[in-house]
Amino acid sequence: MRRPRAPERPLDTLPSLKLKLSVVIAAAVGVTVVVFWAGSHLGLWPSMSGVIAGSIALVVVWFLSRGMTSPLREMMAATEAMARGDFSQRVRATSRDEVGVLAASFNSMATELAETDRLRRDLVANVSHELRTPIAALEVVLENLVDGIDEPDLRTFRTMLAQVERLGRLVKQLLDLSRLESGAVPLDRRDFAVGPMLERAIRESQLNAPEVEMTVSVEPAGLHIDADPERIHQVVANLVENAVRHSPRGGMVAVAARRISDSVTIEVSDEGPGIPASEAPHVFDRFYRADSARSTSDGGAGLGLAIARGIVDLHGGDIHPEQRKPHGCRMVVTIPGASL
Repeated sequence: MRRPRAPERPLDTLPSLKLKLSVVIAAAVGVTVVVFWAGSHLGLWPSMSGVIAGSIALVVVWFLSRGMTSPLREMMAATEAMARGDFSQRVRATSRDEVGVLAASFNSMATELAETDRLRRDLVANVSHELRTPIAALEVVLENLVDGIDEPDLRTFRTMLAQVERLGRLVKQLLDLSRLESGAVPLDRRDFAVGPMLERAIRESQLNAPEVEMTVSVEPAGLHIDADPERIHQVVANLVENAVRHSPRGGMVAVAARRISDSVTIEVSDEGPGIPASEAPHVFDRFYRADSARSTSDGGAGLGLAIARGIVDLHGGDIHPEQRKPHGCRMVVTIPGASL
């Protein structure tokens, strides 16, 4: 079904509201004078000429001013709809004056509010899902212990501990992400060596993935950077953990750092399936998993890359994925502040 065409706005091409009002006033005065003069020459009574002139002037004013305030009325209706939770309303912004600019800004704001509302709903749904799984597992185990179905043993307690640790990691990641997005994370910038930091991150990840080979290379060997060492370590640890998760058994994860101009570039490469081009823009979204079929226990909470991007943004740097040949992914982080 075709939507009915909106009525034309005669003065939309004028770039200023003041100019529009001037044109309307000038047209009203001009029409009044011309009609009154014509009535006088036709022998009409002055009062009748005035009534006719005023009526025609009103029609001209109504025609010319049509559309000058309609965006304001549309914005009022859209605002009421937004108060009810409907963020789909938009305003027709065709004029070039201040009201048209306001209407365009209103549409932009409405789009951002709609996206924010979508992210909020997705966040609530994802957090609920992530929390429900370990809580349900703990509930089942505890019920079995309380009812005497299972006997307490070391294996059961280890399973419960793993679920509690998983909950703790999720809560910590959510807190980190919340602080990063609110700008409440102060950076403790200082000069430190890049090599030892990368080696420490590799050693920590190697404990949980002994079947994956990991290498570190730094050029030049004494490369330093002026940044927050704990936060940069967190970025590298998240990227390495993500690379290990997607690497096949016996695969290799390579971490390399080098100086480019006055910045340090850190690359974390894996031999996994890589990231499809269609999904690359979304890998830094909260709770996003490139492999939708991957289980939550295998795929993590989907917050590591979002946290990494937040930390890199605080340093004024850049992070993006690249495809490797013949397969695999390379995450590239660039942080300004290189030194020797």
